This record gives sequence, structure tokens and C-alpha cells, in this order.
Amino acid sequence: MASRAQPIEPWIRAAASIAAALVAILTLGTLAAVARRAEGLGGLGSADWAALRFTIMQAGLSAALSVALAVPVARALARRRFPLRRLLITALGAPFILPVIVAVLGILAVFGRSGIVNDILASVGLQRISIYGLWGVVLANVFFNLPFAVRLFLQGWAEIPAERFRLAASLGFSPRDVARHLEWPMLRSRAPGAFATIFLICLTSFAIALTLGGGPRATTIELAIYQAFRFDFDLGRAATLAALQLALCALTALAAARFTLPSGHGAGLDRTVWRWDADRWLSRITDGLVIVAAVAFLLTPLGAVIARGLPALGDLPAPVWKAAGRSLAVALISTGLTVAMALPMALALAARRPPRGLETIGMLPLATSSLVIGTGLFLMLRPVVSPSDLALPVTVAVNAVMALPFCLRVLVPPARELAGGFGRLADSLDMRGWARLQHLTLPRLRAPLGFAAGLTAALSMGDLGVIALFADQDSATLPLQLYRLMGAYRMDQAAGAAVLLLALSFALFCLFDRGARGHA
Repeated sequence: MASRAQPIEPWIRAAASIAAALVAILTLGTLAAVARRAEGLGGLGSADWAALRFTIMQAGLSAALSVALAVPVARALARRRFPLRRLLITALGAPFILPVIVAVLGILAVFGRSGIVNDILASVGLQRISIYGLWGVVLANVFFNLPFAVRLFLQGWAEIPAERFRLAASLGFSPRDVARHLEWPMLRSRAPGAFATIFLICLTSFAIALTLGGGPRATTIELAIYQAFRFDFDLGRAATLAALQLALCALTALAAARFTLPSGHGAGLDRTVWRWDADRWLSRITDGLVIVAAVAFLLTPLGAVIARGLPALGDLPAPVWKAAGRSLAVALISTGLTVAMALPMALALAARRPPRGLETIGMLPLATSSLVIGTGLFLMLRPVVSPSDLALPVTVAVNAVMALPFCLRVLVPPARELAGGFGRLADSLDMRGWARLQHLTLPRLRAPLGFAAGLTAALSMGDLGVIALFADQDSATLPLQLYRLMGAYRMDQAAGAAVLLLALSFALFCLFDRGARGHA
């Protein structure tokens, strides 16, 4: 009977179990390898506890501001139709897929000591502001994560059936009534997950804290792990910090799952949404100002990076172009692996009785330091084979696993809506296996799948983590070549490489996101 709780299909359960096992090996397994090599865990000093406090503070502030600012931006974009809207939505996602070191250069060009904002303040006689320290880290985190939150909320608004807005208009709902009965349930179901994901991203912040932290008083746990590895080679202390970070992130993921509720809107007929409640001059002005402010905040640093690096694009040496080809191959293979893991895990989590602990395992990569994963793999592989010989395959595997939480956060809510709206009907028709996947699951999840694949490809393209531990001259990726150019003070070529990396990352995102654009 359709009313019974149907079991998860065998292929979904098997694929989700394999993916969960791989995630556990690359997170918990590598942490255990580091702890074993360190012969136990080390003690924490006052500086480590200060790093813990600063990490929680900056992550909480960054996540709260990102979610709070994303709501009006996503609402304005959802309510308005204007030329080039789809292009603008795609462009607003660029900061999240931007390589961190490139984005930091853009932020400094705008908000730094000699940046545009400080030049304006000095021209009117005001004191220059410093971007280094807590608020600099928070600003950079909001710059990165605001677009991600906007896209998550945009998908939520798009999934409110148009029939609900038509019914609200026929009942004479005011804008406040629409917000209370239609928009608030969607935000209640999406906001905890968005906050938790961004909080986890900020917990593992490394490059931002390294460049904008401003000293020992603004050190994150991830940066403390790096210092324990790089300068002290204290594996015991690094393993302890990694375990502390893992526990903190696991508690965050559990809290998000506890407070995330279904929206209860049900399924619709995919009609175009017309917002009668927003057809007022004050609403139009407000939405316009919000969109303009978001565009200025998110796209100005990108413009600064492009203006500096575009003239040097033609002077890049041959190793940079070869590294770009390796990065493309790594990104495409990582994307395929991530989607192959994320889809069955999302479908399993959307079942009426999801496997216990599966969502927590799926979020483990956000809780684990990529430096710990890389070091653990180095220690595990070194007795068997030279780690440099497996630099690219290891990078592919780690990138695929590290991008999994983002894909799950994108796929799980629409998968649950799909199960709630069409699951019982499909069960009553005995639609299973390939038929269900081909005719129901993939068509209904095409948009979020495209968005998730675009995120994975762009993040893998710009990753500078594990590859730095394994690569030699013949296996360097484009971000590593960019880092080497900066280290050699060849700043013009580094700027050109940054533009190339930005263009390739954005092109991959647009390629995979084609389906998601129409959905948003």
C-alpha cells in the first residue's frame, strides 16, 4: 500500500553506504593515522583555547550576517523580473566559487589600507579603517558565503508553488500575511541548514585567517593546526586540535538537523510565480536598492582583480597553461565522483526512515581539516608508494569528498520535497529503480544537481590544499602555480594567472549550472 513506510531502494542504500564509508575513511581514518603517528593526543595551551574562542566567535558572526543579509537579497530577486536577471543571479554566485587567495586580493583592493573605501574616507577627512582582525575575517567570510546563502534561499522561494501565491491573492493577503504564511515556513526549513553549513565553512577557515587575521589574537583552529604541522611538527597537538574541531562541527551538524523542519507547502504544477503582494512602489524601490547594494558589495572586488590581471594574461609562461589543463581534469573528475556520492545519499536522507547518522557522516568533511586529511594520507601512503606519484589522484579524491557537504545541502531539501510531493504516488505505481530515477528523480532534481555540480567543479578548480603537500613540478595545479608566482614576487604574472583561474572556475560553474539558472 502507498500509505506504508516503503524501504529505501537497494541500489540507493548500497550506493549511499559506499559513499559514507569513503567519507569516513578519508576523515576519521586520516585523523586516526595522524594520531597514531603522533603516539597519542597532545595537550592544549592557552593559545589553543584562545583560538577556539576566536573560531566560534568569527564563525557565528559570519554565519548570522550571511544568512540575515541573504534573506532580503534572495527575496528581492525572487519577486522581481528584469532583463539579464538570470545572468545577474549567476554572477552573484561568483564570490563563492572564487579561489580564496584571489578573492582576498580583491577584498584588499577595495577595503584594504590603500583600497577604494579608505581612499574615499580619506578624501572626506575621515580616518582610515583597518581590515585586519576579527571584522576583517568576518567581512571576508560574508563576502564568500553570502552568495551561497542567497542561492539556497532562491531555490526555496522557487519551490513555493505558484498556486499558493494565487490563493493568497484571491484571499486578499497583505504582504505581511504572505510573509507569515508562505515565506516564513520556507525560511524556517532552510535557514538552520544554511546557518550550519556556513558556520562549518567558517570554522575551518584557513587562508582568510592567515591573510586577514592580524596576529595571535585572531587565530582560528585551522590556522593553529597549520602552525603545529608547519613550524613545530607537533602531530599530537595537531591531532588534538583536529579532534576538537571535528567534535565542534559534528555538534553543529546535529543541531542543524534537530531544528530543520519541512516547509509543508507540498507540490505544485510549476507555473510561473506572479507576486501581486509585491506590486507596490515602495516594495519596488526597496527591492531595487537591496539588489544594487548586493551587486556593489559582491562584484566590486571581482572587478578590481580583473582590472589588475587582464593585461598580464598574455604573458603567462607555459607551465601555467599546463597546470590549467591539470586543474580542469581534476575538477571534472572530482565533480563526477561528488555527484555520484551525493545523489544516493540525498535520496536516502529524503526517505521516510533515513539511515541513522548518514547526514552527520555527509557533513564530516566540513568538520575535518584538509591539512589533516593530506597529512594522514601522506603517512598512510609513504610506506607503500611515493606520495608525489599519486598527487593528482589523491587530490581528486579529497576534492570530491570535501565538496560533498555543499552538494548535500543543495540536494537534500529538494529531495525531501520530491519525496513528500510525489513519493507516495510513485510507490503506488510501483515505480522503482531506473524507471523512477529516469522519469521522476532526475527531471525534478535537474536544477539543484546542476547547481551542485557547478559548485563542485569551481571549488575543485580553485583548491589549494592537499596538492601543496603532494605535488612536484610535473603535477602542479593552477592554484599552486599561482601561489609559486606570488612567492617569487612575479606579481604581474600572478595577477594574470588569477584571472585565468577565475575565468575557468566561472566557466565550469556556468556550464553545470545551466539547469539551475532556469530553476532559480
